[in-house]
Amino acid sequence: MALIVLAADKGAPGVTTAATALGAVWPRPVLLAECDPSGGDLAYRLPAADGGVLNPGRGLLSLGAVARRGLHAEQVYEHTQKLVGGLDVLAGLTNAEQAAGLTWLWSPLGRSLAALPHTDVLADCGRLGAHPAVNDLLAEADQVVLFTRASLDHVAHLRERLTLLKQQVGVVVIADPRAYRSELDEVRRIVSGWDVAFVGGLAYDPKGAELLRGQWGGRLDRSMLIRTARELAGRLAGRVGAPEPRQVNGRPIVPGPREESP
Repeated sequence: MALIVLAADKGAPGVTTAATALGAVWPRPVLLAECDPSGGDLAYRLPAADGGVLNPGRGLLSLGAVARRGLHAEQVYEHTQKLVGGLDVLAGLTNAEQAAGLTWLWSPLGRSLAALPHTDVLADCGRLGAHPAVNDLLAEADQVVLFTRASLDHVAHLRERLTLLKQQVGVVVIADPRAYRSELDEVRRIVSGWDVAFVGGLAYDPKGAELLRGQWGGRLDRSMLIRTARELAGRLAGRVGAPEPRQVNGRPIVPGPREESP
């Protein structure tokens, strides 16, 4: 279905937290893929579905080992795991040194993630700039979303990044809940005139982020983080849309039931 890249520039916060929150409330089947060449955090930050820890050796690293012989979309799920709450994840690299041997991977990985049937992919690419090869993955995305804060230095880095990217992007402001609308309006004003598809928001909510580390439902559902993530997820999912169902003899093929996202 759709590949949505989530990323930031120098100094911008919380891409992994944002990606996890969006995955938790995504309105369609979704896979969270940790595609940050600098190394991922999910294996150390969030518990697995059984309450244990994710296996850091199963994910992008193990997929890269078999992908040298060719990579197809159906292979991706052989290397995924589930977080508490049921979210499917492709765990990332454990350190930046591993990325040095996988510079060839990003383009075929992007094509495979974009081709996953009946599943949207949220690709957490972390901070852009340090590993130019990841631009090959960005080129395969249906939508690139850049995260920023409303401060002058963060927005300055954002505008520099906008001049470097070749495709239209969306911008999401990690905003103070006490000044949520005004911070979004300020960033919207600053990037006006640039090729920006939309400006959205996600609440800066440290308490909600802590709940996201393992406590699903209840207080987490009422947190500003999840409330704003649900609004943003609906907006993003609506932008990339859903493909027409495949048909056999003129009748649509309907996917079987799936486990609900938390």
